[in-house]
Amino acid sequence: MNILIAGANGKIGRHLVRILADGPHRVRAMIRNRGQADALESMGAETVLADLEEDVTAAVEDCDMVIFTAGSGPHTGPDKTIDVDRNGAIALVDAAAGHHVRRFIMVSAMRTRTPETAPEKLRHYLAAKQDADDHLLASGLPYTIVRPGRLTNDPGTGHIRAALEEVDHAEIPREDVARALAAMVDAENTVNREISLVSGATPIADAIAAL
Repeated sequence: MNILIAGANGKIGRHLVRILADGPHRVRAMIRNRGQADALESMGAETVLADLEEDVTAAVEDCDMVIFTAGSGPHTGPDKTIDVDRNGAIALVDAAAGHHVRRFIMVSAMRTRTPETAPEKLRHYLAAKQDADDHLLASGLPYTIVRPGRLTNDPGTGHIRAALEEVDHAEIPREDVARALAAMVDAENTVNREISLVSGATPIADAIAAL
């Protein structure tokens, strides 16, 4: 299967490229800067130059799956958040639908359904994520929406809690999010599901299989 990773040079994306490129699937890393190519290609990915703030149609050609791990982050201003987390994600969903991609996995965030309950500085970010999620749900594409807890750069533990309902907004290492995403690629039980992820006591493969 050919898998496009948007945000491949990000903190989750790099873990995901490394993990998936070590398996049976062909990984295409979407980058916006040619200087990012060598590191990702050394992990076993091919690279494609595309910018979420521009036309991304060509990046999706011949892809079976798209995994969106990109993001401006909750600490950027509203304009950049709209450009990347909302409009960029929506454009990639549309490109995937136009190429009849078999599945789109969206890394979203917790509390996108209730952004008003979040600290004020996060609300514009969660609202943008909500719009992108809603667009994916309406697109007709087979989807998985992943809502991780507070992201850390701690080494992964290999253990998570995965649930189909929103859970307490606990922490989870980015590496464990990437491993969970990789486990979802071939897990039919995660198609057309919205999945919350936080650190837990269950091995990642078992947690995903039990959904």
